[in-house]
Amino acid sequence: MTRPHRKMRSEEVAVRFGQNLARCRRRAALSQEELATRASLHRTEIGLLEHGQRVARIDTLVKLADAMSMPPSDLLEGIHWTPGTASGGSFSFSSSPQGPPRRGSG
Repeated sequence: MTRPHRKMRSEEVAVRFGQNLARCRRRAALSQEELATRASLHRTEIGLLEHGQRVARIDTLVKLADAMSMPPSDLLEGIHWTPGTASGGSFSFSSSPQGPPRRGSG
């Protein structure tokens, strides 16, 4: 996989994560500012994540999920990794969830 292609796929991951974050935040009935406060992040960080302009680190993922009382997997919904050879695997994306919110154990 070429470097530009990897960058494009990383951007797609950021966009999908952002869509999931915005959906989960609305489902939790929180503003960006409220979520930021609960997760010990700055409000602008929430906006950057929701707009796919930044990729969340694992500690940020956990903070966000816990701040919304949901499992981290809800924020990763529809993002899949396909293992590859020594030269690399690839991400794939399923359709956006349309049904009622899932409740998981946290």
